[in-house]
Amino acid sequence: MPTFTALTTLRDKSRAEALAEACEDLIPEPTGVGVFEVEDGTGTWEVGAYFIEQPDDIALSLLAAAHDAKPFAISELPETDWVAHVRRELAPIRAGRFFLYGSHDADQVPEDCVPLLIEAAMAFGTGHHGTTQGCLQALHDLDTKGFRGKNVVDVGCGTAVLAMAAAKIWQGVVLASDIDEVATDTAAANVTCNDLNGRVEIVTCAGFEHDRLREKAPYDLIFANILKGPLIALAPDMGKSCETGGHVILSGLLNEQADDVKAAYTAQGFDLVDHLIVGEWSTLCLQKKP
Repeated sequence: MPTFTALTTLRDKSRAEALAEACEDLIPEPTGVGVFEVEDGTGTWEVGAYFIEQPDDIALSLLAAAHDAKPFAISELPETDWVAHVRRELAPIRAGRFFLYGSHDADQVPEDCVPLLIEAAMAFGTGHHGTTQGCLQALHDLDTKGFRGKNVVDVGCGTAVLAMAAAKIWQGVVLASDIDEVATDTAAANVTCNDLNGRVEIVTCAGFEHDRLREKAPYDLIFANILKGPLIALAPDMGKSCETGGHVILSGLLNEQADDVKAAYTAQGFDLVDHLIVGEWSTLCLQKKP
């Protein structure tokens, strides 16, 4: 059965939400409608509607014009086994000493690595994104320089790749948190797949807004691979939650966004230690001043 998509963009969240609501009343009726912020720092919002019948292009054109959006781009998608497709696309990745792979590539795991198993069906931040690779490289670099994390937290953990990586190379329990319950459920499944139950503790919360995260502060290493806006908003809490001499590894940033985030953390008493670039994405490693 074919699937049709209709996608448009506009520069206002409330109008994007109103357009998405209006799409629900289309005939033929969409099977789903979503509103997403485009992660390019421009404040652009994408509205997508999905159909199992050819959508009414005239009705979509009228809706786009009424909500000051760009014309919908309508596409027909072939039937696809998406898990099989993701497996083909997500080849194993090496980042520093870490090796990320799916179970279908278990025979490719080299001996001289720290393996991290992330299934294609659980690809909620697999490590194939440049931001995650940058964070893993920054972790590898810190470890190579002799740093040993004793109290580590991964804020906005997604699949908990970073928390698991830290737990694989250091002793103790690593905390991981995310605001999204789907993410924390996925993280828990990945922790089990990697035999790290009892080594990675997962909670659902925004930022540091959980008793467990507050009681374990201050941390000597904090990961946050999220987005520019949340990273800047979290800077004061990061300053309070990171111990003197401790490190933060930040990503989810386009290269042109890195200076703004660095400035926000410099204002909270951090010095830049390293700035890693993977393609169009930046990872910052900073240290809390004495």
